[in-house]
Amino acid sequence: MSKYSDEFKLKVVKYCVDEMKGVLPTARYFNVDEKQVKVWCRKYKLHGVTGLTKNKRKYDGNFKKYVVEYMHSNHLSLTETAIYFNLGHHHVVHKWEQIYCEKGPQALYEERRGRSKNMSSKPKEKKLSKEVEEDLIEENQRLRMENEYLKKLNALVQERIKQENKKK
Repeated sequence: MSKYSDEFKLKVVKYCVDEMKGVLPTARYFNVDEKQVKVWCRKYKLHGVTGLTKNKRKYDGNFKKYVVEYMHSNHLSLTETAIYFNLGHHHVVHKWEQIYCEKGPQALYEERRGRSKNMSSKPKEKKLSKEVEEDLIEENQRLRMENEYLKKLNALVQERIKQENKKK
């Protein structure tokens, strides 16, 4: 869910644009980040009220490729590109650009949403043979006994050192 409602965004933009209050005073008046107000105003000027509404669209590979290539050819920033194409956030463009640069333009045609198909809900436990399991149990018990022995030995050594210090 969006942090700000569409009505609130429109109210902020109308206050800034229609009443010519400026970005900084508007941001202070509504207690919103100045950069956010700038983005909302630019989206509103380019796309109108629809630029402020949250859109959950699914984009095809041709559109993604066009967006990235348009950004590169026109030397636009991620934010400027997202505003121009009325995308939700500049992170979307960044992700597409990353895929485009790392894996090539054809990779943008692949669907990447959701979990991968070969991912199971729980990791599969490896079954050990009975002999290996018994060996591990024996080793664990042996190590525990060794640990206890060393602790007792350490306690005896510490006690002997204490007594020697008392005699001096």
